[in-house]
Parts: sequence; C-alpha cells; structure tokens
Amino acid sequence: MLQNIFSLIIETAGSVLGGVLLLRFWIQVVRVRPPPQVAQFVFTVSNWMVLPLRKMLPGASGYDWASFVGALVVAGVCVALQLAVASVFSASLLLVMAALLFLQWVFYGLIGLLIIEAIFSWVNPQAPLAPFVRTLNAPILDPLRRIIPLLGSVDLSPLVALILLRVVHQLLISLIGAL
Repeated sequence: MLQNIFSLIIETAGSVLGGVLLLRFWIQVVRVRPPPQVAQFVFTVSNWMVLPLRKMLPGASGYDWASFVGALVVAGVCVALQLAVASVFSASLLLVMAALLFLQWVFYGLIGLLIIEAIFSWVNPQAPLAPFVRTLNAPILDPLRRIIPLLGSVDLSPLVALILLRVVHQLLISLIGAL
C-alpha cells in the first residue's frame, strides 16, 4: 500500500512538472505570448530546471530545447523512481517506459487543450484564456478545418482531432508493447 501511495505521488508530481515543461515548449513552438497568470505559473514552476539546462542546450531554430529535454528527464526520473520502489530495474525497461510516459504526457496535454477549447466555445468564447488556448490548438486544428466543413455553425474539427490523437496514441502503445 505504501508503494502505491509513493507511486501516486511520483506520478502526480512528475506529470505536473512534465506537463508544464511541455507547455513551455509548445508555447514557443506556436509563438504565442501566454497571459500573465499562465506565464508566471509556467515559468515559476519550470525555471529551476530550464535555466541550467539552457546553458548546455541553447535554443535552436526558435525552439526551447531545454524545456523539451527537461520533460524527457522528468519522465526518466519518474520511471526510475517507480522501478526502484518496485525493486525492478532494467535499462531497456527504463527507456521504453520513460518514452511511453513522455508520449502519454504529450497526447494527454494535446487532448486536454482540445477539450478546454471545446468548453470555451460552448460556455464563453470571449473568455480571457480562449484566444491563448485557440492559438495553442491551431497547428492541430487548422489543417483539419480546411478538410472538414462546418455543419451549420458547429465545428467538428476538435472532435476529429480528439479521435485521431487517440488512434495515434493507441497505435504507439501497441507498437511499443510489441517491441
């Protein structure tokens, strides 16, 4: 039971930190300025890790590689701690599980952003965070919006994106499981 509690704490803390690091990376990929409250939270939570990593991994091509690598490191540490608690350790298992955890964070983060945008569109399209979330989702939704027409005033592209993300996620899990 104590092992499960420790795993839950590791998983939760790692997911929050990994998610923040991936959000920081994605903000720079889409070149959006976050609202002050979001920026303060993201930078406060992640600066302790990103700033030292930037000395070794400077940004290239406009991407914040320190945040990306930081998320990979956090995934590796989370998996290593969970394997240590379970008294199981294998380098190959560590790498596979860390990669799977990292991909899970990526997919769940994108799915979460799509759900938040859908909620904003139903409840309050003029919410202060709505343009920020819309911009974060644009690289995923814009290509789909060119293909999928509006049905009346209903945009089905977020639903299609959710389904596609889940399909790709399941395929990756199956592929990693087969390896």
